[in-house]
Amino acid sequence: MSAETPAAPGQFTRRRLQFRAWRGTRPFWAGLFVMIGGVPIMYFPYANLRIGHLTLAMSTTAGAGSLIIGVLLVVLGFTLWFQKHIQIFAGVAAILLALVSIPVSNFGGFVVGFLCSMVGGALAVAWAPGTPPEPEATKGGQEVDGAPSGVVPQADEDMVGQPNDLSGTSPANGANGRHSAG
Repeated sequence: MSAETPAAPGQFTRRRLQFRAWRGTRPFWAGLFVMIGGVPIMYFPYANLRIGHLTLAMSTTAGAGSLIIGVLLVVLGFTLWFQKHIQIFAGVAAILLALVSIPVSNFGGFVVGFLCSMVGGALAVAWAPGTPPEPEATKGGQEVDGAPSGVVPQADEDMVGQPNDLSGTSPANGANGRHSAG
């Protein structure tokens, strides 16, 4: 195989579509914003700003705290990508760490890290997994079970007169009056 040999045809498109499908099943942008917000928070307390021959050291006594906050934000960003079921916890933790970074880390990485972390945390808390598309149930005007499409099926006779309790707390459905958390 030489350097001039192109990649397999369609491989780039296939990888791009795989990445798009992976990205669509998790709070990708929330994780990215949280990670981007963590970088200036942990960088600025250790940075030296040069203005001509003048060096301005921005080291503070809270440098270790800033480093911890920044590293935790980056870890929370990766957690949002790879452990999508704890997005509420990671989002709330990112918001709290962003708020703590204001007094600890040079106004939250000069407000850049603070704003990115707040937006990422809010996106993580607000994210909900999408519903998969419903499969096509009709074939040529007929439903799969033989009834014509558009016809509403009648209620079962044994369900007539039963209360329609969807709260999940009715003893009739075995809930014992307690709410189910999952």
